[in-house]
Amino acid sequence: MSVKMRYFPGGKTKALTMSYDDGPKFDRRLIEIFNKYGIKGTFHLNSGNLTETKTEDAWNVSKEEVAELYKGHEVSVHTLTHPNPCMLSNMGVVKEIMQDKQNLEQLCGYPVRGMSYPFGAYDDDVLSILPAVGMEYSRTVNSTGRFSLPKNFLEWHPTAHHCADICEKGKEFLESNRPWDRNVMYVWGHSYEFNNDNNWELIEEFCELMSGHDNVWYATNIEIVDYVNAVRALKFTADETVVYNPSAISVWVDVDGAAVEVKGGETKKLK
Repeated sequence: MSVKMRYFPGGKTKALTMSYDDGPKFDRRLIEIFNKYGIKGTFHLNSGNLTETKTEDAWNVSKEEVAELYKGHEVSVHTLTHPNPCMLSNMGVVKEIMQDKQNLEQLCGYPVRGMSYPFGAYDDDVLSILPAVGMEYSRTVNSTGRFSLPKNFLEWHPTAHHCADICEKGKEFLESNRPWDRNVMYVWGHSYEFNNDNNWELIEEFCELMSGHDNVWYATNIEIVDYVNAVRALKFTADETVVYNPSAISVWVDVDGAAVEVKGGETKKLK
């Protein structure tokens, strides 16, 4: 008997997640496109830069619209004021993350557990701080071109920026068949770039291309983190014939080529 960890929820074989920074007003249009095609995104916000009320002239979205605007997606930390974390003291890093986390939690009403690095900047000192301030993942700007999961979610390198031939990369992702690896496509960027480059059709075309595939899980960053951690936490007997799932969520494993669900809290015979 062969057991592999290659499935996502429902036995899906691929996952797509999107990641956008800063909270500019153009997130409104981007979210309309995501919702139209059933794409999920994570939005990393600087709460110190959000306006109190919604106005068309303001560059950033407002605090009063965060909960409704990002509903169905994920709100995530991007620090309070967007400094370079490597230029701060350790206490400065803690304050920038914790104040942003606290502010965002008051706006969205749930625990905020992940982030992206302002300017993509981080070092060993910053990495060492993140677990203590409740961060379970953080995205870099170091695009890999690959569809792999990170060894360390605190250094989560994306697949590609949305301007990097993203539709061609999407086609490659949909056509790829890599049963030996987790197939995750992670796209990042800033919604204002579509306005600056006058190419909103790019993200519309990409979302249309990627939508509605039965084998693709459309997920936020934290949903992928939670699921992968649940898979990694599975407990097997030495011969892999019995598995225990200590988490609260169902996971799917490959048993001799078939997708098998192991429910949260379940001890299951695989053979």
